[in-house]
Amino acid sequence: MRPSPIATPAEGESDLFRNRLDILIDMRHELVRLAGLIDWKRFDGAFGELYAEKGRPGLPTRPMAALHLLKHARGLLDEQTCAQWLENAYFQYFSGETYFQAKLPLDRTSMSVWRGRIGPERLEALLAETLAAAKRAGAAEPSQMRRVTIDTTAQTKAIAHPSDSHLLTRPIEWLNRLAKKQGVALRQSYLRLGRRARREVARLMQAGARKQAERWLRKLRTWTGRVMRDIARKIADRPELLIT
Repeated sequence: MRPSPIATPAEGESDLFRNRLDILIDMRHELVRLAGLIDWKRFDGAFGELYAEKGRPGLPTRPMAALHLLKHARGLLDEQTCAQWLENAYFQYFSGETYFQAKLPLDRTSMSVWRGRIGPERLEALLAETLAAAKRAGAAEPSQMRRVTIDTTAQTKAIAHPSDSHLLTRPIEWLNRLAKKQGVALRQSYLRLGRRARREVARLMQAGARKQAERWLRKLRTWTGRVMRDIARKIADRPELLIT
């Protein structure tokens, strides 16, 4: 069933035993100003048709939309958003509450259930309304929204850290493997010497002997060049193996 609207007291009406949130908080706060710029009725029209005509009324749309806006604005989990809502008067005012609430008006799992009902496509209405609110406030111009820059997060992968000795040893190994596959007999493989040089470079760099490690690196470069030139000479008469 469609969500029932939030019951709000009339303008100027107050509770004898409670103070209104607009008296307790700073009305110049960013969340207070943003709450006044957002067209909350837009969400009722966008999400209302997803509810059945009969059954138990759904949760009011404004608190659910507000919780998701706060969740993404502050980078919180569902549980953290609900926990901060209980402690933060600005969160509650942004969600449409008139008086400070000491308990949640919904279950913590309701946020994930609501997202599943709305779906990812219709949740874009939240982003669209925040952009529209920014334009209404003069904080953003339409020309600034023509291009979007996305900062992606780097993810760790199972890739070995490339070092000079590693990068010089791998060509020797791959060239020997390809030569063996194509039946090219090399004058010298340099596999044993290359692996030894790699170990020596790692040991000397760990000990702080950089100059001695660089000598082994020069030897690795020389051996890699020798293998490449040896293969080039022996496949000169085999054009099918040449890389064009």
